[in-house]
Formats: sequence, structure tokens, C-alpha cells
Amino acid sequence: MDWTLEVVIVPVADLDRSIAFYRDQVGFDLDHDTRTEQVHIAQLTPRGSGCSIVIGNLPAQNEMAPGSLRGLQLVVADAEAARAELIERGIDASPITVFDERDGGTFFGFSDPDGNTWAVQQLKARAARPLIPLDARQRFGAEQEQPEPAQQP
Repeated sequence: MDWTLEVVIVPVADLDRSIAFYRDQVGFDLDHDTRTEQVHIAQLTPRGSGCSIVIGNLPAQNEMAPGSLRGLQLVVADAEAARAELIERGIDASPITVFDERDGGTFFGFSDPDGNTWAVQQLKARAARPLIPLDARQRFGAEQEQPEPAQQP
């Protein structure tokens, strides 16, 4: 049986500010922003990831203090390019640290407006072998053409 981690709840104080941060500055895709009289939740996904974050005012989110999540980890093929992109978008990213010269030993970090912290690990192998192949990526509401079903003989 497969057990896949597909959602991580991130505790935040201001949903609109957090949506703008993760979508516009970090570059996550906004999968949905649901507002009713009872709830306001949003799901955002890093491009190429099978795991999303959810922010909102559901009971599980309200049990954690905004900014209390530490060390969520993202993986990129090129740490220098990723860090430069975040800095260009106004994010204060830490300097790159190389703990090990082998692939996977290079990191930098950043925080969201509430203080939740993120580590970004470089795995150069992701450039040639993304975790989710490009042809398998699809998000809710994405306007992509669906392949025609195969004809049965």
C-alpha cells in the first residue's frame, strides 16, 4: 500500500497576506481559495511537487500558533538560481551553505511573514529526473488538453 504525503498544514495569521506571499513571491500555484461563512482555506503547491500546503482557519490550523512550523523542506535542481529568484521577488533568503560537496549537501533558507521556516536543498539530479515527470503534472483548474482515450480494436 502506498502512503503519500500530499498536504502539510502551515499555521498563518493573515490568509490573504500568506496567499500573496506563497503565490506571488515564492511562486507556488494557488490550487484553490475557498471562502464560506464558516471557513477560509487555501491550498498552494510548489511547481513540480506532489505535496501542497494548506492555510486557513480549520480546527487543525487553529491548534498551531502562526509561525510555529520549522524546517519545511523544498528541493530544487539549482540552489543559486532558486535563491536569486526568491531575492528578486523580495524574499530575505539566507546565504547558501554547503554541508557536503555531494549532491544534496547544499542548502539555504527563508521564512514566511509569520516566521514559519523553510529549508531549500539542492539536488542537481532533479534537473534531469524531476520527482513528478513534466507530462504527469496537472493541477485543479489547469487548462491543459487531455489526451484522447485509446481506441479499442
